[in-house]
Amino acid sequence: MAKENKNTVENKSQFAFVFDKINYIIMIAGIVLLALGYIFLMGGGSDDPNVFNEAMFNGRRLYLAPILIILGLVAEIVAIMYKGKKESE
Repeated sequence: MAKENKNTVENKSQFAFVFDKINYIIMIAGIVLLALGYIFLMGGGSDDPNVFNEAMFNGRRLYLAPILIILGLVAEIVAIMYKGKKESE
């Protein structure tokens, strides 16, 4: 019986992921926040360098995009550092 238990532990550890499921979910959420932040940050330039385009200084670019990028980075750090509850063995 001890051999069976040892074999199952070896098989589990051989194919174990680095993180738990919750860590991967938080990572995906962080990547989505980063992507949204960068999407909100792009665009709004002018084709003619002699014409000033005020869309460059709207609230989406000045406030929303940087906040989303920072939240995405924080979510990635949390996803890496988070250690879930231990299962009772």
